[in-house]
Amino acid sequence: MTETTPLTGAARGTREPSLLEQRTPPRTTGTPTPDRGLLRGLIKTARPKQWVKNVLVVAAPAAAGRLFTAHALTQIALVFALFTACAAAVYLINDARDAEADRAHPTKRHRPVAAGQVPVPVAYAVGGTLAVLAPAAAAWLSDPLVAALLAAYLGMQLAYCVSLKHVLVVDLAVVTTGFLMRAMVGGLALGIPLSRWFLITTGFGALFMVSAKRYSEAVQMAGKAGATRALLTEYTTGYLRFVWQLAAGVAVLGYCLWALEEGGVPHTSVLPWRQLSMVAFILAILRYAVFADRGTAGEPEDVVLRDRALALIALVWLAMYGLAVANW
Repeated sequence: MTETTPLTGAARGTREPSLLEQRTPPRTTGTPTPDRGLLRGLIKTARPKQWVKNVLVVAAPAAAGRLFTAHALTQIALVFALFTACAAAVYLINDARDAEADRAHPTKRHRPVAAGQVPVPVAYAVGGTLAVLAPAAAAWLSDPLVAALLAAYLGMQLAYCVSLKHVLVVDLAVVTTGFLMRAMVGGLALGIPLSRWFLITTGFGALFMVSAKRYSEAVQMAGKAGATRALLTEYTTGYLRFVWQLAAGVAVLGYCLWALEEGGVPHTSVLPWRQLSMVAFILAILRYAVFADRGTAGEPEDVVLRDRALALIALVWLAMYGLAVANW
């Protein structure tokens, strides 16, 4: 007859947790589910930080003084959302196409598609769906011209991703045209005639910022191996400096002619705010040129937000032009 040895406190202590673990279901942790991680990856790939560029859709309605009506606000919100969807489609397709190359890049390898958070087929599928739905929604809910412009934007940007980004000068023109289309779409949605001086100012103002950014990238990578943009090795800093200086001059000239154009309607405001806004606009160009000349003009929104003087000048310009539109 064998005698069973009673469990000591230590033995019971080591066995009881195991019994409790068997009886108690495992607790869920805060780790995100795969679906939630995929959604976050898709949103990150859509570049939310870049959505601020789409605020340009208010440019034409604001300049015409037709922004603060229920119909205008609804249409502007719609075209903002549709343009954001088109831009997201381009980013998704571009990242899916460049996934292999991005994995070898020290920074781009952290992008969701390159890192495997978003599978390549999913990125293609979501990007393609947005590219089809956005122009279709514009044709149904807005003006057919808006749908045509969005389709043209998608075609141009996808061509840029495939080949045009490797073509000298054309790459600058494509990026500039993207900004110009953003400024045009709000006017098209509301049926506002677009002034030729408005288009010249917007187009060359965008070219000024785009070429200043490329010039800054070229200055910062001078003497270093491995450019973030392969085409930067083809441009010279002297040429890019010439481009942003030329664009700045044409933008200033176009704005001055735009501000002096009364359109046959005399102003009854206290001061000629529209003409006075030329001073603020020129100061803003000159201040931005300081960073371009130093080679520190990166993303336009970053330049404006980090420099208080430039942000203040921009606010003064907005106030002056707002008073001109209100005819105060």
